[in-house]
Amino acid sequence: MKLLMIGDVVGSPGRAIFKREVPRLRRELDLAAVVVNAENCAAGSGITAALAKEFFDNGADAITLGDHTWGQKEFPGQIDQIDRLVRPANCPEGCPGKGWRLVTLPTFRFAIANIQGRVFMNPSDCPFRAIDRALAEMPKNVPVFVDFHAEATSEKITMGYYLDGRVTALVGTHTHVQTSDALVLPNGTAYLTDLGMTGPYVSSIGRDLKPVTRRFLTGMPARFDVADGPCVLEGAVVEFDPVTKKASSIETIRIREPMP
Repeated sequence: MKLLMIGDVVGSPGRAIFKREVPRLRRELDLAAVVVNAENCAAGSGITAALAKEFFDNGADAITLGDHTWGQKEFPGQIDQIDRLVRPANCPEGCPGKGWRLVTLPTFRFAIANIQGRVFMNPSDCPFRAIDRALAEMPKNVPVFVDFHAEATSEKITMGYYLDGRVTALVGTHTHVQTSDALVLPNGTAYLTDLGMTGPYVSSIGRDLKPVTRRFLTGMPARFDVADGPCVLEGAVVEFDPVTKKASSIETIRIREPMP
């Protein structure tokens, strides 16, 4: 079977390319499922229940989040009603939502989990302990796919080997820059440091270049709006055996709209 994991969707431009390309990719690549990181999909910060439904209606089977989970003020009151969506499992105790979910499709079942890094990130509980707890709660007979939303390459790589053989795939998100290190680790876990971004690429990781450049030049605060222009959709396809739960391959994908 093949499962596609898609990197951080940024704003309405990212949602538009997702809506256009994912149904085609499902057909052409014979995908069993699609997982998307959508923590930047609402004007660059957070998500809403309505936008989650939009992703499900256009080909997503599960949604992961990250450090912008609570970017939209209404979302804490909505998250528990969205059963195929996960926020970081290492959010502090008392936060609404869940860090892992079991997704049941007509062809198979899988578990999706989300954890957040601590290096160069806002404070959170230990992601290593959190994923251990999540794995202990999951059924033992399903493939497990993990989105590690983290900044530091070393933290992501260490987590990959920590989970090798215990999950089907561990992929990173958050940096919006796709890495070139896709591989299957020695014990059968597919790994990639970062899936990349789904959004406007003539930008600073999806944001308008002018205010970002001005911030770097002057240090003055600025609003970083989502950029306009051509988009890219980035992610990775994991091929796996649903019985053994081992991955056999992981390959990155990139669909880039032409420059005007």
